[in-house]
Amino acid sequence: MLPPIDALRVQLANRHLDAQALLASYVGNIEADAGEGRRVFPHGISPAAATQAMTSDALRRYGIAGPLSGIPISVKDLFDVQGEITRAGGRVLPEQPAARDAVAIGRLRAAGAVFVGRTHMTEFAYSGLGINPHYGTPTNPFDREAARIPGGSSSGAAVSVADGMAAAAIGSDTGGSCRIPAALCGVAGFKATASRISLDGTVPLSSSYDSVGSMAPSVACCALIDSIMAGEPEAVPPPFAMQGLRLAVPTKLVFDEIDAHVASTFERAISRLSAAGAILREVEFDSWNALSELGQHGGLVAAEAWAWHVNLIGSQASQYDPRILSRIRFGSQQSTAEYLRTKARRSLLCSQADVELQPFDAVVCPTVPIIAPRIADLAEERVYVSTNRLLLRNPAIANMLDLCALSLPCHEEGHAPVGLMLMGRHMSDRRLLAIGASVEAMLHQTG
Repeated sequence: MLPPIDALRVQLANRHLDAQALLASYVGNIEADAGEGRRVFPHGISPAAATQAMTSDALRRYGIAGPLSGIPISVKDLFDVQGEITRAGGRVLPEQPAARDAVAIGRLRAAGAVFVGRTHMTEFAYSGLGINPHYGTPTNPFDREAARIPGGSSSGAAVSVADGMAAAAIGSDTGGSCRIPAALCGVAGFKATASRISLDGTVPLSSSYDSVGSMAPSVACCALIDSIMAGEPEAVPPPFAMQGLRLAVPTKLVFDEIDAHVASTFERAISRLSAAGAILREVEFDSWNALSELGQHGGLVAAEAWAWHVNLIGSQASQYDPRILSRIRFGSQQSTAEYLRTKARRSLLCSQADVELQPFDAVVCPTVPIIAPRIADLAEERVYVSTNRLLLRNPAIANMLDLCALSLPCHEEGHAPVGLMLMGRHMSDRRLLAIGASVEAMLHQTG
């Protein structure tokens, strides 16, 4: 059982634990010979982590402590951290330390977080599988012998939490990059409404879809980190009544190609929700049926990625992961007119979806329709592409429609991880986190 941040905060406040000892326990897991630490943190432990922990202990002795004082947090390698190099999982960016923190990282630093290190990711965040040929790929904590994918693109982030290498992890989410690895690795993962948390100081993939998120042992942990990164007062989600909770269960798209284990696990979870008093209604959303229109020639993501990478590709194409490079190059096939039409169409679908979601407190569905496949099974290009598309399909809905979304584990202990995803209306983040915390508690009580 992974310790939640609140439990660590109590131990630190009561002086039953100090930040240096806490950091040492996580570093021990990173450095374990049999573990995945070298691949989760391909550039090693942050050289500033020990000083940050020591400073946290010194300040606490004088009664100075923030909401995350002494808590070890891992950082996805596309966020700038002052004094550290941001590579975004690639080999083409300048090897130059960042002059300042990304806004989200600066807020975490001000809250007292200890940054344990920069985590592995898919190159430039452009895949949901988590595979990176430059730095190796950390294997999924479940069934490590089979060497399954961690999910991506925030691959090392999820593994760092699941393997006890960090108390929580910061990631980005453009089409599911926090929620996919959270679901496959058995932790909680949250994607904020895109505009709530500044992306200043991050390497972009898509200016339209990028959002900031987190992975952690519990929904409450994600909620705490979310409030800090958003620049809001520290807040714990209030209890949300399960009785009368209005949940929409989509009838199309999200259940296509679902495997038997995910299907049965999800059915058991929503049966528990119903028994606890939630009102579940099967719904077909017209806005969802039109989402395929946004994906021609890679859609907005490919166009915006191409615009950002075109000069780097012109001079260093051979240094890219070929699979990522081919996806970025899709964007070169779009005209300005096509891009602008897609932007306008997306705006209309977002408005339509908001109206369709008004009768519900949240949408509930499987985060992804399959368990983590083996890395070896994805060597063939056709399988890589189809599996990536399948993993992205469900979580990307929230990004395309500018929603907030949460994945939480709903599987039984000892079984392959399965994520239950809750999606909420645009800017309903704190309400969704409150719902998620209540759903999580209910599943634990009845599980």
